Amino acid sequence: MKTKSLKRSLGSMALAFESFVVFFGMLAAFGLQLADGVSVWATGLTISIVMILLPGVLGKKGSYAVGWGLQVIVLGISIFTIAYSPLGYGYLVFSLIFIGVWAWAMIAGGTIDKARAVLERQAATEGN
Repeated sequence: MKTKSLKRSLGSMALAFESFVVFFGMLAAFGLQLADGVSVWATGLTISIVMILLPGVLGKKGSYAVGWGLQVIVLGISIFTIAYSPLGYGYLVFSLIFIGVWAWAMIAGGTIDKARAVLERQAATEGN
């Protein structure tokens, strides 16, 4: 029986929560007119939708790199927003929090998955 990857599960949860924060941040940016409405909605919805869809392919080749790329994009947008509004500092704080959550999910999840694999191999060799 193959066990599910904790790295994938934790990464999926992090992306799901972050997608809501990005969506509501987009609504705030639209309400404060930080940029033209079409750009705000297109960027915010695209990032939110990708964050919702990405967990479906996490674990496949390159999928974790896409997750890291999303973190960098959101960080870049939050830094860019600082030039237009003090709200950008709030975006920056949330961006840094979610980069930490994503990094923790990748590091802790990967470490636990490797430890689980070692324990399963040991159990298989002791059972024979």
